[in-house]
Amino acid sequence: MKEKIIAKASDLFLKLGFKSVTMDDIAGEMCISKKTIYKYFCNKEVLIAESTSMVHAQVHEIIHTIVERNYNAIQENFEIKEMFRDMFKNNTDSSPIYQLKKHYPEIYQNVLSYELDQCTQYFRANIEKGIQENLYRSDLDIELYVKFYYTLVFHINENTASEKEAQRIELAALEYHTRAMATAEGILELEKQLKKIIT
Repeated sequence: MKEKIIAKASDLFLKLGFKSVTMDDIAGEMCISKKTIYKYFCNKEVLIAESTSMVHAQVHEIIHTIVERNYNAIQENFEIKEMFRDMFKNNTDSSPIYQLKKHYPEIYQNVLSYELDQCTQYFRANIEKGIQENLYRSDLDIELYVKFYYTLVFHINENTASEKEAQRIELAALEYHTRAMATAEGILELEKQLKKIIT
């Protein structure tokens, strides 16, 4: 039952926002009593913390699956971007990360430290892969570009209230990041990926 509550709460939090969803809403959606929820979670903050952990585990599992498909480095980034778009397409257009930072800063800080570590590893591996594939320049300061990109991505998500707007700016950031690193061959691959989004 605990896992079912976390799954339903995660779904509602992502769709409607962390602040607006109440314990009553979750109980009503599941056709259970609020007392049942409190049997497993002493308050909403604990449920939010567990829900965000579950969502992040799912996200990183999907990223891992995409990486294992062995796309080239640029396509890999676009496939991951598409995965995030699909995940949040039923959202009421309120960015979950923005809400988490605003209303539950302590939970947000815990999420951030974990995410920073995971994203740094992924961004580094992607840049190294792109260099090997001659899509990114070989003279890049990898650690610096990793830092540039996660600073950009986290800043967008932390400060953009609208999920739709965050997605739009993130795509522009991905293009900006890729162009900054790309070889001539990489630019051709980037243009190909951008064309797929437009069509």
